[in-house]
Amino acid sequence: MERHFETSLRDLKGQLLAMAGQVEKAIESAIEALQTGNIEKITLVDAIENKINQAHIAVDDACIKLLALQQPLAADLRLIVAILKINTDLERMGDQAVNIAHHAEQYIKGTPVKPLVDLPLMFQEARFMVREALDAFVKSSEPLARDVLKRDDIVDGLKDKISKDVLEHVKTNPILIEQGLILILIARNLERIGDHATNIAEDVIYAMSGEDIRHSSQLATMKKAIS
Repeated sequence: MERHFETSLRDLKGQLLAMAGQVEKAIESAIEALQTGNIEKITLVDAIENKINQAHIAVDDACIKLLALQQPLAADLRLIVAILKINTDLERMGDQAVNIAHHAEQYIKGTPVKPLVDLPLMFQEARFMVREALDAFVKSSEPLARDVLKRDDIVDGLKDKISKDVLEHVKTNPILIEQGLILILIARNLERIGDHATNIAEDVIYAMSGEDIRHSSQLATMKKAIS
């Protein structure tokens, strides 16, 4: 029975990581659509979202079966609960990727507001957060998870800078207001992806140690340290 549980848990982790790979592909394709104007990438993101949604349901079902049939305790129980929550954050990242793709489709049909400099940088930072959060899960590494928490302010700062720069630019080019708004919305989508990566990091810490750091002063101190 113990061996069967370990095999089922390993398979569950594999399912989650396969889903995570699809999420990363969706985010990258959405940003590539914006940067290159490749409409096919937008269609690809929509197709990937369908796979993500199917995986979301499958992972939830697998977690519920393990909880019901195996009744795990302590660390194993925390891990399965964390996987349930990470599963939801990954699905929502997929939703954000779809939003970016559809905003990109609108943006590339109009006149560019300005050269895309900070937005690609923000994407790189958000993608790094996602990958590091997933690495923390794979390696059961609290240090990696805590590093993700520290990086959230970087993404937030870039979102604020992009919003400010775009607003300043459209003040002198009112005809580009709609285009500028699209860029701001994309920046917000990337910020939300960073938030979901932060959630995953928090869940990794909970799974490893049992410590729930959500809303904690410790998290606020970590973020302040790099501001």
